[in-house]
Amino acid sequence: MHAITIREPGGPDVLTWSEVRDTEPGPGEVLLAVAATAVNRADLLQRQGHYPPPPGASDVPGLECSGTVAALGDGVTGWRVGDEVCALLAGGGYGERVVVPAAQLLPVPDGVDLVTAASLPEVACTVWSNVVVLARLTAGETLLVHGGAGGIGTHAIQVGKALGARVAVTAGSDERLARCRELGADIAVNYRTRDFVAEVGEADVVLDNMGASYLDRNLDVLARDGRLAVIGLQGGAKGELNIGKLLAKRATITGTGLRSRPVDGPHGKGAIVADVRARLWPLVASGQVKPVVHEVLPIRRAADAHRALEDGKDVFGKLVLAF
Repeated sequence: MHAITIREPGGPDVLTWSEVRDTEPGPGEVLLAVAATAVNRADLLQRQGHYPPPPGASDVPGLECSGTVAALGDGVTGWRVGDEVCALLAGGGYGERVVVPAAQLLPVPDGVDLVTAASLPEVACTVWSNVVVLARLTAGETLLVHGGAGGIGTHAIQVGKALGARVAVTAGSDERLARCRELGADIAVNYRTRDFVAEVGEADVVLDNMGASYLDRNLDVLARDGRLAVIGLQGGAKGELNIGKLLAKRATITGTGLRSRPVDGPHGKGAIVADVRARLWPLVASGQVKPVVHEVLPIRRAADAHRALEDGKDVFGKLVLAF
C-alpha cells in the first residue's frame, strides 16, 4: 500500500508519498480502507520531530480517519466488512489502509458523508472527554474556548451550546470571530486587541490550547469552583502558578492528552469513544453539532495542508485529506 510518510524531521516538504508495508488486523482489531483523514497540529509536531508516536503505533502520521471496514481480526463483533466508519487513531491515518482497535471505531453519523466524517473523531473525543467528562460543563454555565476558529474550537462552541451553556471564544481576527458567532458563540474576543479576562468576566470552564502563556489569566477568568482543562502547549510548557489564587477560587486544573492513552480502562480511548457514540453522536445526527471543514484536499497535497495550518490565518475548522 501507499502512505504519506515523513522522510526526515523538517518542514512540509519532507512529507512523501511512499510505498509502505501492508498491515493486517490482529485480535480485537479492524482493517480499514481509508477514504479520508484530517490534519491536526499533532501531525505538524510529529513531522517536525517533536511528537513521536507511542510505542507500537504506526509511524505514518494521522490521528483520525474515515473509511470502509476491509477485514476483521479475531474476536471482533458488532462490525461487518463493508461498514462505513470513522476512527480515532494513534497513527496511520495518512495511509491507504490502517489497523485500528475495534473499540476506537465509530459509525459515520447520520447526515454526514464519508469524507467529512474524517474530521470528527479527534475533535469529538478531545472536546467531549475534557469539557463534558472531566470539567462537567452543565447548562447555564459559561464555557471559554481558546482558539475558537480551529477544529477543536469550532466543535467545542457547538457542544457547549447544545448543552445549554453560554460560550465565549478567543480568536485572532474579527472575521474569524464573526464565524464563531455564526456557530453560536455568545462572546467573541480578538486576543490581539482585547483582554479576554475583562471581556468574559467569569467562566466556569476554560478549554485551553495555549498552556504556559495563558495560565495566570486563565486563573483570573475562572469563576469560583471553575475548571481549567489544558489540552495544548502552543504558548509554552512552563509557567508560574499562583497557588494562592488557585486555592481562593477552589479551582481545578486538568491536563490531558489523547494519543498516548491505552485502549482499555475507565479513562482509555475505548471508553471515551463509547461515551461519544452514546451521548454526542445523537447531537451530530440531529444537526445540533455539525462538522466544520475548511477544505478537502487530495492526500498527495498533505504538504499544502500542513503549510496552511501552520500559517493559520485563513483556516477555519478542519483540513481534510481525501484518498
